[in-house]
Amino acid sequence: MQNKKIILASQSPRRKQLLEWAEISFEIKVLHTKEDYPKDICIEEVPVHIAYEKAKIVWSSFDTTEQKNIIVIAADTVVVLENEIIGKPENRKDAINILSKLSGKKHRVITGVYIISKTNIISFYDITFVRFNTLTIEQIEYYIDQYKPYDKAGAYAIQEWIGVTGINSIEGDFYNVMGLPISRVVKALEVIAI
Repeated sequence: MQNKKIILASQSPRRKQLLEWAEISFEIKVLHTKEDYPKDICIEEVPVHIAYEKAKIVWSSFDTTEQKNIIVIAADTVVVLENEIIGKPENRKDAINILSKLSGKKHRVITGVYIISKTNIISFYDITFVRFNTLTIEQIEYYIDQYKPYDKAGAYAIQEWIGVTGINSIEGDFYNVMGLPISRVVKALEVIAI
């Protein structure tokens, strides 16, 4: 990977932090894309499709000479409760409704990853199951007012107070819930950089 420039096509502070923790040298470049998807694709492929759109637009912003030495990584995370995709909350009321729905239940967090180089493309998704304790309305309102989780799918971040106090169990990759299954990304980068 030494001779490749890695570009993270995401403005998520969590994804940036995870790549930094993995001691990967990278730059950030984000171009606006719509986060919509075809209605006929399976739920697991939704975040992969959105990650593909993010990666494709950033990849195509480089000319063919630059592309020889560039790897673009994009990711998207969705929260799924009983086959319903729960996005980012629109406002405080919506955040309260979302966390009330998740309270006491098990849901899936699916992160789709799309990585492009000149010679290869790797895409995959990772699923983590998360179960919340039964949350009181006071806990939900406290979390929303203190942490303002309006930029987070499912209206929460597992590494914040709500995760520490409100999550009963997780099955799968903790970092996937943060927004990037980082160990799988590192392995993919080792393959794609050859």
